[in-house]
Amino acid sequence: MARSSRRSPTWPLSLLSIVLLLFFVSPAVMVKHHDFKRCDQSGFCKRNRALADNVLERGSPESSPYQVDSASIKYKDGQLDASIVKNIGGGNQVKLPLTITFLDRGNVRVTIDEDKRRKGQIELRHGSVARKERYNEVGAWALTGAGLQAQKAAYMKRKEYTEVTWGPEGQYKAVIQHSPFGVEFWTGEEKQVVFNGRGFLNVEHWRSKVDKPQRDENSTEPEPPEPVEDESTWWEESFGGNTDSKPKGPESVALDISFTGYGHVFGLAEHAGPLSLKETRGGEGNYDQPYRMYNSDIFEYELDSPMTLYGSIPFMQAHKKDSTVGVFWLNAAETWVDITKSKHDTNPLTLGLTGGIVDTHTHWISESGLLDVFVMLGPNPKELSKSYGKLTGYTAMPATFAIAYHQCRWNYVSDEDVKDVDRKFDKFNIPYDVIWLDIEYTNDKQYFTWDPLNFPDPISMEKQLEETDRKLVVIIDPHIKNKEGYHVVDELKSKNLAVKNKDNNIFEGWCWPGSSHWIDAFNPAARAWWKSLFSYDRFKGTQSNVWLWNDMNEPSVFNGPEITMPRDNIHHGNWEHRDVHNLNGMTFHNATYHALLERKKGETPRRPFVLTRSFYAGSQRSAAMWTGDNQANWEHLAASIPMILNQGVSGFPFAGADVGGFFGNPSKELQTRWYQAGAFYPFMRGHAHIDTRRREPYMLGEPYTSIMTKALRLRYSLLPAWYTAFHEASTEGYPIVRSQYFVHPGDEKGFAVDDQMYLGSTGLLVKPVTNEGGESVDVYVADEENYYDYFDFTIYSGKPQRTHTISTPLDKLPLLMQGGHIFPRKDRPRKSSGLMKWDPYTLVIVLDKKGEKAEGTLYADDGETFDYQLGAYIHRKFLFADGKLISTDIGTKGSKTINYLKTMKDVRVEKIIVVNAPAAWSSAGEVAVTEDGVKGTRNVEMIYHAATAGKAARAVVRDPATAIGVDWTISFPEASQSGVKTEL
Repeated sequence: MARSSRRSPTWPLSLLSIVLLLFFVSPAVMVKHHDFKRCDQSGFCKRNRALADNVLERGSPESSPYQVDSASIKYKDGQLDASIVKNIGGGNQVKLPLTITFLDRGNVRVTIDEDKRRKGQIELRHGSVARKERYNEVGAWALTGAGLQAQKAAYMKRKEYTEVTWGPEGQYKAVIQHSPFGVEFWTGEEKQVVFNGRGFLNVEHWRSKVDKPQRDENSTEPEPPEPVEDESTWWEESFGGNTDSKPKGPESVALDISFTGYGHVFGLAEHAGPLSLKETRGGEGNYDQPYRMYNSDIFEYELDSPMTLYGSIPFMQAHKKDSTVGVFWLNAAETWVDITKSKHDTNPLTLGLTGGIVDTHTHWISESGLLDVFVMLGPNPKELSKSYGKLTGYTAMPATFAIAYHQCRWNYVSDEDVKDVDRKFDKFNIPYDVIWLDIEYTNDKQYFTWDPLNFPDPISMEKQLEETDRKLVVIIDPHIKNKEGYHVVDELKSKNLAVKNKDNNIFEGWCWPGSSHWIDAFNPAARAWWKSLFSYDRFKGTQSNVWLWNDMNEPSVFNGPEITMPRDNIHHGNWEHRDVHNLNGMTFHNATYHALLERKKGETPRRPFVLTRSFYAGSQRSAAMWTGDNQANWEHLAASIPMILNQGVSGFPFAGADVGGFFGNPSKELQTRWYQAGAFYPFMRGHAHIDTRRREPYMLGEPYTSIMTKALRLRYSLLPAWYTAFHEASTEGYPIVRSQYFVHPGDEKGFAVDDQMYLGSTGLLVKPVTNEGGESVDVYVADEENYYDYFDFTIYSGKPQRTHTISTPLDKLPLLMQGGHIFPRKDRPRKSSGLMKWDPYTLVIVLDKKGEKAEGTLYADDGETFDYQLGAYIHRKFLFADGKLISTDIGTKGSKTINYLKTMKDVRVEKIIVVNAPAAWSSAGEVAVTEDGVKGTRNVEMIYHAATAGKAARAVVRDPATAIGVDWTISFPEASQSGVKTEL
């Protein structure tokens, strides 16, 4: 929910009417820019940008004041330690400890600290109790501990530089320049990434504040000279009527990072812009501001903007043809990133007539904390995703219901309302799994309570949902109503578990309940207490099918600076809020995740579902996210696709956008198209603002209800494919829906394509309609494989860099199948995913262009417990080659494997569809099935459908009755030819 969208009961009716009228007339201009800083309004950003401008104007990066003290360099077992000396004039120097650790997978970690702050040799102003060190605990939250062990490396020190090589056959190299300090990272003979190559490195060291003496008005002495540097925002800074006390003075860190030969960079979630990040230094088509990462409650965010949103992941991938590298900036303070590009020609004889090589230059600026950066040397998008996933954790394997359809609005008004919606979904045969309750279900905005008038019997509501294996999600936010006698706030205060203000007293702010306090989830004691609140005997009215939504956890503070907490607030460990701001949301949703694991002693743990609005690197381990308060217009529908793709690039792929748009009333056409697109969001939830019309799919009437139902049934039939894609994300770190450059890393023309997406490794390519009245879409195909329409098998011939125009009447979702793939689905319509658990499978085999090969995988488990960690799962590889379809086990056995396979022994394959079936099969009529543990071979009917004009031939094997969990082989007729001609 957005802060400004809430109706206040104290407003006069006329004023409320005016506000609502303005809301519906001009929603696109509601974002309040004056609430949020630009770079030139942020002291540390402005200072560091000015430093960069000065260096560029001088044209001399060599003037950087940072040098490695070569005598201090020590190397042991893959780790280099040294001191960087910062010359600050007058013969004075600042000592900055440097550590470079050489890791596996071509990764490197570079950390720069500040000696005086580390040793606590500084003085705090205003009597602050804040810690004196630079914040050094981001890794405790964001990193898993894996991939951090130093690797064997070869070390060579020279007079002007130090060189370290590591990795298999020493293919990775770091060249550390001593004066000025800089680092080049190489793969083989290719320079990939450069630190401080432009001389923007800046570590704002501690200095004591020297107050300017009061000048005697009668003095005839000349005014003392103004300081060389602008100190106006060093010691305090005001914005929007709030003043930040800055007890530690200026402490920003900044570094320029260049990607040599890379023309595209991706990542930096979360922003509402194109997948390929734009330049930020002005010029046609560029932004005039850096990308900002400062988790914020943005009301009706604008599109195509570097403006900050709700979450921050400071991870960037750079990509060029067949090569990918990345950087992860491990800092939780406010961060800005400038992006510029330059071209250079590798052949001086061409005089610039060729396209040349593009370098991308980035400038990272954070308000406080360590300078702590990981470099990842790829070499491709898959390996980079693995590297990042190993460091920060892979996506949590969700329960099956979590990837089905969720129905939500602000708000369902009563338990009877929920029951009625549930019944109507069944009446219209529309599948769904989860219904949601926003804040109005509580008693007077007090979390862990129920409104006694409107929700007098929540258990009966939950039991009705349970009859069809459905779930309930309720919202709980981090702000706790400050009301005497409310047991939660009383405990929060008495146990001293709340965030403090700069004076070290409990912080009071304003949010939905009015006066509120905020749980400090950085505090282990607070997290332990939070767990206790979710037990069924304390959160009365809940049972095991109730899950959680954490909103407003940036944190949103209505009367705070930039609608959040003051930066000089104090958290556990006496860290300032400025140091941990972007981590705040993750600590809260992580606490909720672990609370849900332990609701009842002795109960079999179920995989929790938690949705979060605010997030940081590592959030993927315990939550799903959505893109916040979007608008019901075509532009926001279109923007949702690159935003969700970018979440995958940034390592948090369990992502979605409010289907239909949160603010405003979508037209019937828009809502219908949004359901078609939303069927391919990893997280699919319909949601709406409290002032919008009811828009459950059955409300729209025909043909819209039927078309939306068709989209939902498509989602449900493909749940096995979705679940397999989620398994890949949970074990390999791959995105769940994948961008063009991820799937085709060698196709330069497709690197910036961000309006179509692939589902996992299935070969399914979707291009949603995102424009009003859209009668066709152009689908870009990068390879030579043929693509086939999912619904009618129309052939779209594969030719590199070819665009196909597909007709798209309202009931048409452009969905293609890439040749060479096999994917699973379930075709029996059910009310919820839980009722599909024992249903048989259909395998769709899309043969390659020659009609000879295809492959794919299936992952399945019980969909709710953690038994899969003990081997209770099925993981099969399907391979079609040489006229045979073979199913083989690619899982790892564990203590629960045998029992799980027993429960699945009757779950079978009921149909096999072969697309682009060879013409030689047309007269065969049957296939031969052999199954592990079953003697002999049995013949099964195969029906052949010949190719028609523009449509591929297909063969259907009806009920091969092979168990899904065992090895088996199906032998098709020998093909004397490679298949029908498929060129259009």
